[in-house]
Formats: sequence, C-alpha cells, structure tokens
Amino acid sequence: MDIRKLRYFIAVAEELHFHRAAERLNMTQPPLSQQIQNLEEELGVKLLERTKKTVRLTPAGAVFLDQARLILAQLERSIQLTQKVDQGVVGHITVAFVDSASGSMMVDVLRRFRAVYPQIEITLREMTSYEQLQALQDGQIHIGFLRYQEHTPNVSFQIFQEETLMVVVPDDHPLAEQIQVSITDLAEEDFILFPSHLGTPFHRLVREYCREHGVEPRITQEAIQMYTIVNLVAAGMGVSIVPSSVEVFQRRGVVFLPLIEKPPSVPLYMAWRTDINQGVITRFIHMDRSD
Repeated sequence: MDIRKLRYFIAVAEELHFHRAAERLNMTQPPLSQQIQNLEEELGVKLLERTKKTVRLTPAGAVFLDQARLILAQLERSIQLTQKVDQGVVGHITVAFVDSASGSMMVDVLRRFRAVYPQIEITLREMTSYEQLQALQDGQIHIGFLRYQEHTPNVSFQIFQEETLMVVVPDDHPLAEQIQVSITDLAEEDFILFPSHLGTPFHRLVREYCREHGVEPRITQEAIQMYTIVNLVAAGMGVSIVPSSVEVFQRRGVVFLPLIEKPPSVPLYMAWRTDINQGVITRFIHMDRSD
C-alpha cells in the first residue's frame, strides 16, 4: 500500500470535505477522489459515505483513520531513529579496556560521552591488550584502550594518553618510607611483572629501563592484570614497576613511589575499526578529552 494514500485518506477524513482536503494537499480534487476510490478498492472496504453535500466516515473508516495515524506516526519515529543512528547520536557501542586504563582519562571521557549522548548504550569489557586486538578483528568490540599497537587489518590506533612509571612496594617495605626511590634500590628485590610470553612491549620496556641503570630485575612472579600485580605486592610477594594510573586503585597494603631516574613514558592507545561506517564510533573517538 502506498503511504501517500494513507496521507490522502487522513486529510479527507479530517476535513470531511474533498475540496478542502485537496487544497491542504496542494493537489486538485479529481486525482484525490480517484486515490481514495483506489484505496477502498484495495481494501475491499467502504471508508467514506459520500453525498452531494456531505462526507462522513463509515465505522470501518473511523477505525482505519486511527490505524493510519498510528502507521504514519511509527514511520516518522522510525525515520528519525534511523537518521539519529546514522548521525551517531543513538545506538550502541562496546568499549574494551585494560585494567590500568580505569585510572586514566578514559573514565572522564566515558562520563562526558554518556552525558552528551544519553541515547547511546555503552557496554564495557575489561580485556588484556592481546584480547582486545583479537576482539577488534572479530568485530566483538568497537573501541579498545590498550597498552600497545600492532599492525592489524582495518584497525587504527592513536595515543590516547601518556603516563610515567612508578614503583609499588608493600607498605611495610623499608623503601615505603621514602619520598622517591632509585631504580638501583631495587637491585636485590623480587619483581612481579606482566608476562613476557604474551608479546607485549611493557615487559620489555621495564626490563630495558632497569638494565639501562645497571639493574637486572629478578622476576619471580608474573600476572596479566595490573590489579593482580598490585595485590601480589600487597601480599609481600615482591615489588613492581607499573604505569602511574595504577595508583588510582588505592589498594591498602602498598605504597606507590616515583622514580629518581627519568622513566620512559607509557602510552595508552585507543584503537577502533576503520571499515565499519558507524557514526557512534566517530562521535566517541572525537570526544573532547579536556577537563
């Protein structure tokens, strides 16, 4: 059924006058009368009682008027929703992040994004950097916050934030009373680090930094989540070097200390699929990060 016929019928039903309805529709009366007749034939139902002086709705016509209004209203809502999805102001986005990113600017961006685009549903998933790369390729997530970039088809990366490294020690450790520490103070300590076998640069970054200052870290424990590393430090299993954003965990039983020797910067990358034309993704990656 042609949507135009519904509009024609509604105009006639509301005006109860073919000439006025035709003027309202910016058309002449004969084509309008023909369209209404075609509609009745298509339905097999008489919608209007016509005399030379009056036009009245039949009982079936009154019901059809209500339904026609509902159909057009739903159509208008569908059009508006479709346009909003295309514009990126309505929809859904899945964002993954490494646990250390929970202390980064990512949190502020998420809060601001929800405030600006309340009709966009956000699903958050905590993943390692390696898991995020796989999920991006598989289309399981739209945006990732991860610790390294790797050539991945149809995935773009940009540095979202750079931070420094800090030492974390148990709160009863002799170094815990100091304001800052030298990397050489850790020469005889047991280290807890992110595992090297996952192929991420962070493990290598820490080892190279230590070696540059004459320290070969004695790695006795490994964990794939920064929060787990901090918990192991709190348990007295060793010390660690972590991104400064990890301090936001505020775990009891540990102390975070800055390093005297200038540590390398640690990037947090934002990654997204480039082959998916989705306005929501564009809105998110261009979200203002300023305070």
